Amino acid sequence: MSLTLISSPLQGFTDYRFRNAFNKHFGGIDYFYAPYIRLSGTQEIKASYKRDILPENNAALTVIPQVISKDADDLLLVAEFVQQMGYRELNWNLGCPYPMVSKKGMGAGLIKDKEKIVKILELVSAKSDIELSIKMRLGNESPEEGEQLLPLLDEFPIKHIIIHPRLGTQQYKGHVNLTAFERCLQLSKHPIIYNGDINSVATYRKLQGRFPDMQTWVLGRGIISDPFLPSMIKSNSLEYPTNANEIFSKFHDTLMHENSLALSGDKHLLLKMAAYWEYFALLFTNAHKCHKKIKKAQSLRAYETTVNEIIRGEQIVGMQD
Repeated sequence: MSLTLISSPLQGFTDYRFRNAFNKHFGGIDYFYAPYIRLSGTQEIKASYKRDILPENNAALTVIPQVISKDADDLLLVAEFVQQMGYRELNWNLGCPYPMVSKKGMGAGLIKDKEKIVKILELVSAKSDIELSIKMRLGNESPEEGEQLLPLLDEFPIKHIIIHPRLGTQQYKGHVNLTAFERCLQLSKHPIIYNGDINSVATYRKLQGRFPDMQTWVLGRGIISDPFLPSMIKSNSLEYPTNANEIFSKFHDTLMHENSLALSGDKHLLLKMAAYWEYFALLFTNAHKCHKKIKKAQSLRAYETTVNEIIRGEQIVGMQD
């Protein structure tokens, strides 16, 4: 059985610089969803969104743009834009759980309004030939929201539906609801793909055992907290490479260098790189201690010294189940 691994986007983290550095040093991801494009009522697409999906910035990658919207005209504008750049698929985000998004009726906040979703899909299907996929939660406040929506989506030519089996109101807290996800598999004629809390090979194996027919999986924050994970899943290995610290060091240096070319001044670079360590620290022994040391670094020089100390002094162990 062939195995396909997809990278789910994380706003502010998995931009093209991260994607290219990851692909160069780790691999294992078949294609990446880009962080969502969001219009702010101006009918203009920000330069940062354009830059992130420029083909020349993703030459070695397979990338799918994503849009977050509660408006058919906005979705159509983004669809036309990405098609002009050579993309054939657009992913519609119905999964973002953050209150600043969901309270405005976007992301997970839109799932309960199934009539509106159907209307948007009717208009988009009539006016665009973009291949549309959907990423969603079980619901925003109740799994019944998603369960009522899924059969309605059968009327539209959707490539696949990615489901993160949490509610929007949970954000990333609590446990995934595998029982509700299992019900979703019976409610749609479209291919359903699992996304959520795959942070180790052991977790993947458990999920694959429960859903043995699933050939495509989405990894989210797990590829930041353990960038070795996709290749280890594909090789069916629980063992890290003997030179894992060296590989991570080269990846970190590439990521830092690429961000240094884009950001203005040491302060911005320090903030950007330190943010990654909320996740990177989980790769090492003494994860809390590692993250605490990074947060204490108040200059770029101190940050670099701390990173080198962690890479030289700590063992890569990943998240243990």
